[in-house]
Amino acid sequence: MYMDYDASTPRALATEAVHAGREDLAELGLHAPPLDLSTTYPSYDTRAEAARIDEFATTGARLEGPPVYARLDNPTTARFETALARLEGTDSAVAFASGMAALTAVLLARASLGLRHVVAVRPLYGCSDHLLNAGLLGTEVTWTDPAGIAEAIRPDTGLVMVESPANPTLAEVDIRAVAHACGSVPLLVDNTFATPVLQRPAEDGARIVLHSATKYLGGHGDVMGGVVACDEEFARVLRQVRFATGGVLHPLAGYLLLRGLATLPVRVRAASATAAELVRRLATDPRIARVHYPRVGGAMVSFEVYGDPHDVIAGVRLITPAVSLGSVDTLIQHPASISHRIVAEGDRRSAGVSDRLLRMSVGLEDVEDLWRDLTQALSASPADTARAPRTADDSAAELPRAGR
Repeated sequence: MYMDYDASTPRALATEAVHAGREDLAELGLHAPPLDLSTTYPSYDTRAEAARIDEFATTGARLEGPPVYARLDNPTTARFETALARLEGTDSAVAFASGMAALTAVLLARASLGLRHVVAVRPLYGCSDHLLNAGLLGTEVTWTDPAGIAEAIRPDTGLVMVESPANPTLAEVDIRAVAHACGSVPLLVDNTFATPVLQRPAEDGARIVLHSATKYLGGHGDVMGGVVACDEEFARVLRQVRFATGGVLHPLAGYLLLRGLATLPVRVRAASATAAELVRRLATDPRIARVHYPRVGGAMVSFEVYGDPHDVIAGVRLITPAVSLGSVDTLIQHPASISHRIVAEGDRRSAGVSDRLLRMSVGLEDVEDLWRDLTQALSASPADTARAPRTADDSAAELPRAGR
């Protein structure tokens, strides 16, 4: 798409985040990417348009030349797709109206080949779990642990899905080992929590990388979107599904997401540093039963309290009690009540989502202000349920278990 980009010259991720998808701006006489809000585009050569539409219907390739209709493609959204693919190290990326629309498109694309069986590892985001388990798209799912993936694969398996770090327990899987176990079946990794700043699943063998772009990619809690990073062959199928089903990303959202990518590395690293410090303090707090924090790091923290988690939610003042994550401000929520409420109670608990688990998305506030607010909220829980403080050594020994 952009003639000035030289793929043979590697660039650091921070540089790609700022410049990917923008390489042609100077040639266009622009500094900021333009926002194209058109729903349709004029064309006086209908024979040529017919040929281009036939080509898209046959191949799913991006149309050369001017756009035709916003449901088919949009220049602003295309810039975001180009940039995200560059950050994840894949050939292409296809953007959608939400993360769930993106996952739906993947499932429909695989089902179109008669491959309706999915092997999945819990925990996943609650709505992803529900979409698979309810069979709303005619899919059938086999739930297993990472060690059981190879055995669970059948001739009609079209996809293996994992989320690492997982929502909300932050459990991790060995992506390279899982990709090997998948054989020829595509592995989809939900990389929403880690972002390409902390891991690039395609480098470890994942063929499909999913993001709820609403979260860290946007980064400010004001835009909704989803995106799939993959090879060009699969991207062509996804574009056809997107055109047929209408789950397109609005160009304003594409504009905001492209802008969000520019600061993604800075935001993720800063929030991760604060999260790591909060983890250190929580791990020795007598009101905390267990802390979950992934080896890959990141800005997400989960912890189980001895007291009533609902009291903690009600007690925060600086931290926002709300669903979602990845914003510049810190959010906290109770997964068993909200994000994973749609998952059956038994399945929820067996996946490690206990009723005392709280999930916190750490933002860019000062760590002392966050700790003051959090510790006051923790004090709102009944004091007689607290246990004796653990030693620093005990706490440090417990933290690696969060990766399981």
